[in-house]
Amino acid sequence: MDDVLVWQLVDSAFPTGAFAHSLGLESAWQHGEVVSRDDLRRFVEATILQAASGALPLVNAAHREPARLAEWDALNDAFLTNAVANRASRQQGRTLLASAARIWPSSALDAVQAQLPHLCAHAAPMTGVVCGTLGISLETTQRVVLFVAARGVLSAAVRLGVTGSYDAQRLQSAVGLWSAGVAARYADIDEHDLAQTAPIVDVLQGAHDRLYSRLFQS
Repeated sequence: MDDVLVWQLVDSAFPTGAFAHSLGLESAWQHGEVVSRDDLRRFVEATILQAASGALPLVNAAHREPARLAEWDALNDAFLTNAVANRASRQQGRTLLASAARIWPSSALDAVQAQLPHLCAHAAPMTGVVCGTLGISLETTQRVVLFVAARGVLSAAVRLGVTGSYDAQRLQSAVGLWSAGVAARYADIDEHDLAQTAPIVDVLQGAHDRLYSRLFQS
């Protein structure tokens, strides 16, 4: 059952709203920071490392201690000083919870939804709580987070015309093995290990709202 849930969660058809976001790629592309295939690969790797250091600590904390969701959510809000990233995180966290509650109704998810008026509902702690509630192991949840981060950037790259569909899949495969090692290195981190490892990407994403034209929300 765990495998079936994971396949459904990482399916592009699952309505989390993630495909409305480029994780900063659109801004990086328009500012000339991502021009070549090597640039794109470096951007994807930076995104995976940032997800590992900036999201997994709170995914882990919320998965292990869901009763402290409000605490983890407030910490995530304080950590995400970039207004664009903060807004995107809130949108995706709320959409993930709403979709999970509709697809797999349970009193546990209803209880989380009841807290929403008092939460920012950031994506990282919400992912930990939702996956834990659905019975998905922490190790699998961690790999899902990193996979989705890479897939989000590469999907955006295809729609922006930065690369083609086949090459995006080649890159996804190439970074997949590497990200498994990242997941293993970051498996035991917690809220005390929150860190920003890609400040340039963060700055570029923060400039997203000032782009003359844009396809994505972030």
